[in-house]
Amino acid sequence: MKKRIFTTLLTVLVAAVSYAKDIKTVVVTTTPQMHCESCENKIKGNLRFERGVKKIETNIDNQTVTITYDADKTTVQKLIEGFAKFGYTAKEVKKNESETEKK
Repeated sequence: MKKRIFTTLLTVLVAAVSYAKDIKTVVVTTTPQMHCESCENKIKGNLRFERGVKKIETNIDNQTVTITYDADKTTVQKLIEGFAKFGYTAKEVKKNESETEKK
């Protein structure tokens, strides 16, 4: 019985640690700018190989790429450097910049 309780507690502890990841989001703009679905696919197809990337969303209208990533595995700087591997330059959009563009 004690062995079963210990195993259950150990399983719960392992599950809790695995969910405690530091997931963050960054928004960037690119040069050259995205102007078509092919550009979006190029960015998504190449950026997904960068370590720690969880989700990539592109928005042609706003010219932004939103990247959800595991901060334990990568940094914003490394993600930005990853764009150069496939011919793009990326720049982080600060929160106040994106709010100003919406107005």
